[in-house]
Amino acid sequence: MDKTYQPHAIETALYQNWEAKGYFAPQGSGEPYTIMIPPPNVTGSLHMGHGFNNSIMDCLIRFRRMQGRNTLWQPGTDHAGIATQMVVERQLAADGIGRHDLGREKFLEKVWEWKEQSGGTITRQIRRLGSSVDWSRERFTMDEGLSEAVKEAFVRLHEDGLIYRGKRLVNWDTKFHTAISDLEVENHDEKGHLWNLRYPLADGKKTAEGKDYLIVATTRPETMLGDSAVAVHPEDERYKALIGSYIELPLVGRRIPIIADDYCDPEFGTGCVKITPAHDFNDYEVGKRHNLPLINIFDKNAAVLATAQVFNLDGSVNEQIEANIPAQFAGLDRFEARKQIVAAFEAAGLLEKIEDHALKVPKGDRSGTVIEPWLTDQWYVSTKPLAEKAIAVVESGEIQFVPKQYENMYFSWMRDIQDWCISRQLWWGHRIPAWYDDAGNVYVGRDEAEVRAKHNLGDANLRQDEDVLDTWFSSGLWTFSTLGWPQQTDFLKTFHPTDVLVTGFDIIFFWVARMIMLSTHLTGQIPFKTVYVHGLVRDGQGQKMSKSKGNVLDPLDIVDGIDLEALVAKRTSGMMQPKLAEKIAKQTRAEFPEGIAAYGTDALRFTNLALASTGRDIKFDMGRVEGYRNFCNKLWNAANFVIENTDNQDTGINGETVDLSPVDRWIISALQRCEADVTRHLDAFRFDLAAQALYEFIWDEYCAWYLELVKPVLWDENAPIERQRGTRRTLVRVLEVILRLAHPFMPFITEEIWQRIKAQAGVSGETIMLQAWPVANESRIDTAAEGDIEWVKQLMLGVRQIRGEMKISMAKRIDIIVANASAEDLRRLADFEPLLSKLAKLESVRVLAAGEEAPMSATTLVGEMEVLVPMAGLIDKDAELARLDKEIGRLQGEVQRVGGKLSNQGFVAKAPAEVLDKERAKLAEAEQALAKMVEQRGKIAAL
Repeated sequence: MDKTYQPHAIETALYQNWEAKGYFAPQGSGEPYTIMIPPPNVTGSLHMGHGFNNSIMDCLIRFRRMQGRNTLWQPGTDHAGIATQMVVERQLAADGIGRHDLGREKFLEKVWEWKEQSGGTITRQIRRLGSSVDWSRERFTMDEGLSEAVKEAFVRLHEDGLIYRGKRLVNWDTKFHTAISDLEVENHDEKGHLWNLRYPLADGKKTAEGKDYLIVATTRPETMLGDSAVAVHPEDERYKALIGSYIELPLVGRRIPIIADDYCDPEFGTGCVKITPAHDFNDYEVGKRHNLPLINIFDKNAAVLATAQVFNLDGSVNEQIEANIPAQFAGLDRFEARKQIVAAFEAAGLLEKIEDHALKVPKGDRSGTVIEPWLTDQWYVSTKPLAEKAIAVVESGEIQFVPKQYENMYFSWMRDIQDWCISRQLWWGHRIPAWYDDAGNVYVGRDEAEVRAKHNLGDANLRQDEDVLDTWFSSGLWTFSTLGWPQQTDFLKTFHPTDVLVTGFDIIFFWVARMIMLSTHLTGQIPFKTVYVHGLVRDGQGQKMSKSKGNVLDPLDIVDGIDLEALVAKRTSGMMQPKLAEKIAKQTRAEFPEGIAAYGTDALRFTNLALASTGRDIKFDMGRVEGYRNFCNKLWNAANFVIENTDNQDTGINGETVDLSPVDRWIISALQRCEADVTRHLDAFRFDLAAQALYEFIWDEYCAWYLELVKPVLWDENAPIERQRGTRRTLVRVLEVILRLAHPFMPFITEEIWQRIKAQAGVSGETIMLQAWPVANESRIDTAAEGDIEWVKQLMLGVRQIRGEMKISMAKRIDIIVANASAEDLRRLADFEPLLSKLAKLESVRVLAAGEEAPMSATTLVGEMEVLVPMAGLIDKDAELARLDKEIGRLQGEVQRVGGKLSNQGFVAKAPAEVLDKERAKLAEAEQALAKMVEQRGKIAAL
């Protein structure tokens, strides 16, 4: 192997070999184990969240594959309706082209072109992350098979009475001109106003105060044109006498009733509420209770006032009531209409007052525009019957959430679930399989031919519904549609239900719940047995990563590296605000003055897994990546040491007699514990604890101690051949097991090293990923050897600490004296004296005689035994005293300076609390160091 670990030199070639040889395909003989990749959208490239959950999924798949399970990790991408159409429309707009200029068919051709380009980027990125997905089974939510599954699901749900078409209020995105779900609406806290408007009473009625009007407060004065009533609380004494009376609606002249409803809060404003059932979700419910007309004041884009149609609750046109929108408001943008309507109220003397008011403004998560509740015909899934079954399978434990507390979030949403609006007024997506005749009758079927045959329509004129399905409808079928459903394929029978879904908590509602509902109803099976929920990946300060904050990291930039200017350009590209771009460029240069180094895939993966503490958000720290790159280097260097000491050497792989030293027996014993710990933690989805156990064993036990402790045997020409053979065999076989344990975490470096040492270790096979997972053997746990080596380590650490404190060179041999030694201590001294002499550089070891006074020494403890290092002759006393005096003087000055600052009442009174805490910590640190230096000087002076 190369002397230096260079990840870029091995990773791509290894992955290409794995994929070419079909190692990712199902092939184990054991129980099936399936993971479906959460399909990334084809709208761009992978982000840190994708990198994180890909690390987790690949760790699980490689772990189970090595256990002999018949593993399938199936990849794919999602067509992402709104997001993808938005990207392509933006590209066309740059050339001055709108989608309507092209027409539906030509526009969809452009989207497919974009999909091929973007989808290829994503698959390249997934490969670069080392993900061992079965590429032969890659799927896309709009490929032919999945499109057939979507139509089948729609038809079956419709036949079961669970899909219906209805006129209801929806969240209307006024930019994309489509309905969106509640989950795609973000509420933003903003400062607004509360307009208090006078509504004149009809028929000469007056309030208890003698006023001929009521005052209603509203945050949306423009919707008053569609008011159907004014509501008051039934127990509000101020208005009881007016219930059943009428209001003359200003500007319109329409009479509307005063109704009583518990929805009204007598303590808010005047206690009078305008009711606009066609433009507010709460008002819609009030309207249903009182059979109020639904007066739609907006046109199809729901942002412009129009000549309104007036609907009853059944959707039929009510010809007896007219909206009578004044002509001067027709065609106005809603916010311009607001200004003019308020001005008209003021001119008529009907504007009581305007108050500042904090409010939540609903906006589309992708468009950023204010969402309009709008009355329209849409397709819905009746979710309550589906939710009952979906709740039951989690309550019974058939599906388990990890961590378990996310079940409460799931139950909370499912028990208050609303019907799901699944139609979208887009062109990109699965066209709804419904057809209309000239009379407006609707027919649902898998295709037009089936509709005509089923309903005896002959050659009647039919047109297909223009709408497409919500993206989450097709992705809700993901676990079984990708396996061939509705056909009962062998893959579907073998790999469904799947085993684990790895996902963020933010899409439990969007996706997880819908998969459970659709799978249990359509297949009679749960979609997965476990939902592993991870947190969001945040930056090192705990901030959510976003382009506007300039803290986004691309996982491949960490893998392959990126120079500073390229990183700055990447983070600021497309920004319309020069000041924001300048700010982000400045903070990027401060954070990454030299850009980002190429750390390799394994370092990034190990970082992700080490940070994967159940359910918590992940604070991503580049320092951790650097640390785990050093870990990879450590493993690489250890492998080189092993190769140097086992290549063309007798490692006992042919059954020759071996003699295992206590050191060999100790590392083998520690390995059994590591194997058990890593397996237990992976079974429990504690990737962080598994990574920690692996790291500590490799770095602390194997590299830092074992490789040092075996050098005397390996390098001693007079050592017995059986002992050397035993050490060489242990050296390489423990490394081989380490590589198998680490493979799910760090696939590339482990494969590269394994290929190089497998012959010396006496193992065969084409790839490490198909080797058996290590299983702990309790019979090989040797507590006696563990106790002995722990004693050796403590003694060596104590002596090293004394050398460090007293500035004694490691090249200088020293004498040690032991006191208060037990019989076990004396046995260990005798057994390990040659080892200690070589590694601790000991000149002699002597037991303090009874009654003998110990010379001036530095002391450490190993259990109850005292270890003394006599100082005489080890140091230049005068030079050391001079050095200590200089250091003591410096520390005294620091104590005096900081202490004086803290004694200054003016400083203490004005300084922030965090500054004072920092200064106090600085003083305590200086005082502690000073005391230690004075104590050490006393010891040296007494020599």
